Amino acid sequence: MDKQLLRRAHKVLAFLVHFYVHSIPPAKSSGPTIVPRSLAIPLVEVSKVLGMAPVLTYLDTVVWNWEVIDPTLPVTIDNMRWVDLFSGTEDERNFFFAAARTEMRGIEIIQIINDYLSLPDVNDINAVSKVSKNLNRLTVAIREIDEMVQEVREMVDPRTFYWTVRPWFNGSPSEEEGGEWIFEGVPNTRSFDLSGPSNGQSSMIHALDIFLAVDHKLQQRRYPAPSESNKRADHGFMDRMRRYMPGRHREYLSRLEANPRPLRELVQNTPVLREPYNAAVAALKKLRDRHMRVACLYVVTMSRSTATGSKCPVLAMAARMEREGARKGPAKGTGGNDLSLLLKAGRDATQRTMLKSN
Repeated sequence: MDKQLLRRAHKVLAFLVHFYVHSIPPAKSSGPTIVPRSLAIPLVEVSKVLGMAPVLTYLDTVVWNWEVIDPTLPVTIDNMRWVDLFSGTEDERNFFFAAARTEMRGIEIIQIINDYLSLPDVNDINAVSKVSKNLNRLTVAIREIDEMVQEVREMVDPRTFYWTVRPWFNGSPSEEEGGEWIFEGVPNTRSFDLSGPSNGQSSMIHALDIFLAVDHKLQQRRYPAPSESNKRADHGFMDRMRRYMPGRHREYLSRLEANPRPLRELVQNTPVLREPYNAAVAALKKLRDRHMRVACLYVVTMSRSTATGSKCPVLAMAARMEREGARKGPAKGTGGNDLSLLLKAGRDATQRTMLKSN
């Protein structure tokens, strides 16, 4: 089947599942939520073909959710409109818009990575010169993405995002929490990945981490040593987020990981590359540092606020979030992770990627 049709099918079915689940009136019992077979079976089958989770993902909401405004003009961010929205608000549209801008800027990052992979001999003097120039380009691209992330403050109201937009993204709770999703007519539902969309599912960011050798799993001995909070963070989060990508994206990341000539190793053996490499890592660390502040504003701070009145079914969702303890304990990401711990760990892992100057 045509890949474009499969992607559209996944997006439409996933949106419908989330519309359905989050439009159900709050139940008195804590039993499972049944996704009807008319949605469950086709979504699972399409997901199997694409090799990705049968739930709403970052790709569904951002990468596969736009159309060209004027087909006679080039595809640019200003010539795109978002097709499907949950809330119909300008804030939701701008949230997707901001994420899409970073993905479009990230095209150059993937090109830089592929340029490196295609070098016949990375130790050749001309190759080293090219790598140095490309690291400078990479730094510029990361800094521009950082600025794009900051601009979301001017485009999306935190309260509207948290209470009106974000609840639609929530995936299945765990069996212990109650209300877990069961896909009618589909065996082994509880083995599915059903967390919902997260920026951590961006294939571009994963590729950048692998290229620069950011160690999210704490497998390498690097300085400074991980803090106690770093050790408590979910070290498997990034790997788990790959399951929300299409199989072809995961294959690309696996090939990048298996590259026998990793960039960091080349930089360690080539002093002239250390400065541009560290500049790129520093830019990524700054991006994560500032993204953490944005996330704290939109999620951590808002989790302590009170839901404002809104039209059903959002009002019901907001009430349920408060009732189930959304304001108790650490704020969670849409995947159910302790958000502050996770973001700090990612930031600190990036900091440890820096190489000492000679």
